[in-house]
Amino acid sequence: MDARLPTWIWVDALLARVRDAGAAAFVTQKGDRERGDVLVKVATLDRMARAFAKRTNMDGVSVFVDLAVQGVGPDEASVDDYVFRAKERDSDLWIIEIEDRAGRHFLTEPVEGKEGSAG
Repeated sequence: MDARLPTWIWVDALLARVRDAGAAAFVTQKGDRERGDVLVKVATLDRMARAFAKRTNMDGVSVFVDLAVQGVGPDEASVDDYVFRAKERDSDLWIIEIEDRAGRHFLTEPVEGKEGSAG
């Protein structure tokens, strides 16, 4: 996400990309409108899911990390447990849930991790 782009605008753009592609997306928690971080859950509707969290890499660039590298998932219950704990830690966090049988995340930012390039 652009350092100056308000989070709510970024979220609206993600939701539009998802819906334009024929998938479903929901905001399950609204965070800080201007500077809230974002956690994206992608459910494939077969009890499997992945989660992606915004981080800053070693070069100072904002990226999304496929949390599978931290052992989150691939079962949806594990991802939901992580999401629940993240909500408890950060009330300014935006939680976006995408439902897509193909498992696309629709992120345009760089994604790092096991299978981060799928999207």
